[in-house]
Formats: sequence, structure tokens, C-alpha cells
Amino acid sequence: MLAVEEVEKVEEQKEKVGFFKRLVQGLGKTRDNIVSGMDSIFSGFSHIDDDFYEELEEVLIMGDLGVQATYDILDDLKAKVKAQHIKEPVKCRELLIESIKEQMDVGETAYDFEEKTSVVMVIGVNGVGKTTTIGKLAGKLRAQDKKVVLAAADTFRAAAGEQLKEWANRAQADLIGGQEGSDPASVVYDAVASAKARHADVLLCDTAGRLHNKKNLMEELRKMNRIIDREFPEAYRETLVVLDATTGQNALQQAKEFNEVADITGIVLTKMDGTAKGGIAVAIHAELGIPVKYIGVGESIEDLQKFDADTFVRALFTAESTEEES
Repeated sequence: MLAVEEVEKVEEQKEKVGFFKRLVQGLGKTRDNIVSGMDSIFSGFSHIDDDFYEELEEVLIMGDLGVQATYDILDDLKAKVKAQHIKEPVKCRELLIESIKEQMDVGETAYDFEEKTSVVMVIGVNGVGKTTTIGKLAGKLRAQDKKVVLAAADTFRAAAGEQLKEWANRAQADLIGGQEGSDPASVVYDAVASAKARHADVLLCDTAGRLHNKKNLMEELRKMNRIIDREFPEAYRETLVVLDATTGQNALQQAKEFNEVADITGIVLTKMDGTAKGGIAVAIHAELGIPVKYIGVGESIEDLQKFDADTFVRALFTAESTEEES
């Protein structure tokens, strides 16, 4: 038994190392956008003054970290510089990295749903990779020997049910619903009944994300939530919103709007590979107080990983030529 656990640990470690390398590569444009600007400020200034902080502020805001996160990070940096009597700008680099990391702490209870009987609602507009994310989450949970049921409650998009069916087959998870045009709430009702009957560990619900019709969306989500509250009151609840990192500030706006209609507990940021706007991960957390729980850097199941602030910031500040040393 121990040997099997050891092998699993080695495999998990390999997966993490592989993901880190892909993350370093994927964040290349974001690094060019933020880190190179920062480094030129650290090396270009001979002492720390208001101009130094103003230049840093501009680089952070232009790097999609957002106004709130930028102010919080710089306030923290100023306090540390004062407390530690730092005089040289170059010594601020590590402090700034620490400040960014602290902004993004996920918290200890972020993944509690994996260990409990839970219902996870997943919302997001078309095209962000929502259904794919649900499929990957199902695959990851199945790899932990969890019983997973998928609810195809995005009944407005013709291909959503078929797409989810493929992922369900791949993950060997049960799929409920999927008829285009059927009532999403009735799909959730059937899925809850199925999850309970099969003693499933996690029920993953794919829902429609039609932000342009917020009133209908709100009503639809309310209906689904009422059903889950009534039929499955003992279930642990999680609501994830999937956002496309390449859209930068638009992703932040979507998160704000979804947060108005649903009790969002976490963010999934997809398409982090190749975007110059990866700083949005920091902005969303700072502006909304909602942690980024997963990030995606590619198409395979291994390319979706739990968000770890330390790994993310380390990858952001690691030059691709030195990634092997990490």
C-alpha cells in the first residue's frame, strides 16, 4: 500500500513540475508586460522616492493588476520599506514579490468541497471554457476515486450537452440531462436525485451564463439553488465562475456582474497560456475578495491545476531560461 502511495506522490510531483514549466512559458507575455517594466525601475532608480513609487504604480496598473490591488500592494511595500529601513530600490524586488503573493492567498478552506458531499455550480459566459473546465474537474475528482455526477443544465447552447457527454465518458462520470431547450432547473432536480441515489461525492452543474439577460439568469440560478437547498440541504455548496484571462479587465467586469446574481466562492481562470493579461488574477482577488481557485494553461486535464499563490508568483518572476533551476 505504501509503495502505491509513494508512486502516486512521485507522479503528483512530476505533474506539478510539468505544470510549473508550462506556467512559466504561459506567463511569458505577462512577464514581458509587468516584470520587465518593474526590473527596469528597480535598476533605473538610485533611491526610493515618490517618483519611484509612481513608476511602479503605472507598471502594475498597465499590467492588469487593477487599481485596488496596485494600491494595496504599494501600501504594503511602503510599510515594509519603512519598517526595514530599506534605501536601495533593487532591494524592493523581493518585497514586492511577497506583497503580490500575500494579495492572492487562497485560504485554508478553498478546496473543502473535495472532501465533503458537495454540489458545485459552475457559471460563465460562452467561450470561456466553462464546459471543458467542468470536464477537467470531473477527471481530477475521478482520479481521487470520487464518485462524480455531471448535470448538463446549460440547455441554451446546442453543443454544451454533447461536449459534456464526451467529458463524462472520458472521466467515467455519470451525466444527467443535456436536452437542448429543456428547463435547467428540472435537470438540476434530476441530477440531485441521481447524485443522492448513487451516493455521489460531488455533483458538478454546468449552467448557462447569459450575462446580457441578467434578470433571466438570476431567476434561473435562484430556481436551481432553491431546488438544491430543498432536496439536498446537507450538501456542501460551491459556486465557481469561469473567466477567460485573455480578456483582462473584461474578465473582472464579468466576475463583478456574476457576483451580483450568485454567491461566488471561487474563480477559475482559463487560457493563462500566452496572455499578456495574467495580472488579472491579482486584480480579481483584490477587487472582489474572491480567491482564484484554479488556473488553466492548456487543453489537457493536467493543464488545469489548483491555484497556488507561491507557484504563480514564482512562475511569473522566473525567466524561462532559468526555469530548470526552480
